[in-house]
Amino acid sequence: MEQWLTGLIGGSGLGDLLADKIEDAKYNTVNTPFGKPSDRIMIGRIGKRNVAFINRHGPSHKLSPSKVPYAANIFALKKVGAHSIIATCAVGSLRGTIRPGELVIADQFIDRTFHRQNTFFDDYGAVHTEMAQPTCSRLGDIIAEAGRKLDVKTHRKGTYVGIEGPMFSTRAESLMHRIWGGDLIGMTAIPEAKLAREAQMCYALVALVSDYDCWKPQNKKRDKQELLREIIGNLNRASGNCLKLINAILSNRHELVYEKCDCRRSLDLAVWTDKKAISWAARKKVSVLFE
Repeated sequence: MEQWLTGLIGGSGLGDLLADKIEDAKYNTVNTPFGKPSDRIMIGRIGKRNVAFINRHGPSHKLSPSKVPYAANIFALKKVGAHSIIATCAVGSLRGTIRPGELVIADQFIDRTFHRQNTFFDDYGAVHTEMAQPTCSRLGDIIAEAGRKLDVKTHRKGTYVGIEGPMFSTRAESLMHRIWGGDLIGMTAIPEAKLAREAQMCYALVALVSDYDCWKPQNKKRDKQELLREIIGNLNRASGNCLKLINAILSNRHELVYEKCDCRRSLDLAVWTDKKAISWAARKKVSVLFE
């Protein structure tokens, strides 16, 4: 059994399902310098793996995307000993080849959020973290391999466009995102992925496709309730596939927490401020991130 924890972040459609799979669960209230996390951290086991789970939107899906305390969530997971994260979220597809009900291991991001705290280091100094490859390719490969063995349709790559929300895109925006090269659109993976990189954690995102966003015209004769039932059905199907996938990942023998991964040294060259100019209080505030 690995010494460190594998962090799990449950998004729309999967949060409660993942929590129900954790054995010997203990709830931990974790205080952070960045406020309260979305919920208590659940620490336990899935198979032989030690995991730390948090429901991104909190109990009863109370938190809208702009109100999720992303910094507190990532800091809390690092504080309890998680060194890698497998996150899930619901998305719309911007490509006809990525169909509702399928899964995508997102590997790139376009950030269109503007209301959110996207760094831990505002009070620390100038910290410029490398984000050219914003997710852990090693962890992504492990997830993709598990998907192939399960015969669960899992796309290995995809560019995720993160919008502020809570409103969905206009059709003009949706078409623009396609031109930009976006494959998926959602509201919650950013700034989560950026903060995980600042926390020196391996991060992988499994996106659950629920619909085609609004770039693809719908049949106007269809009843809105019928369309909603279809979207919920797609999300439920994707959630079931994702749950199978995560169970397979946590059951295999691959190292999900690999201390020699480059993700675990992402701050080595990131701090540009002279250490003498960084106050003791500022260093103490984020010391967990450097561990």
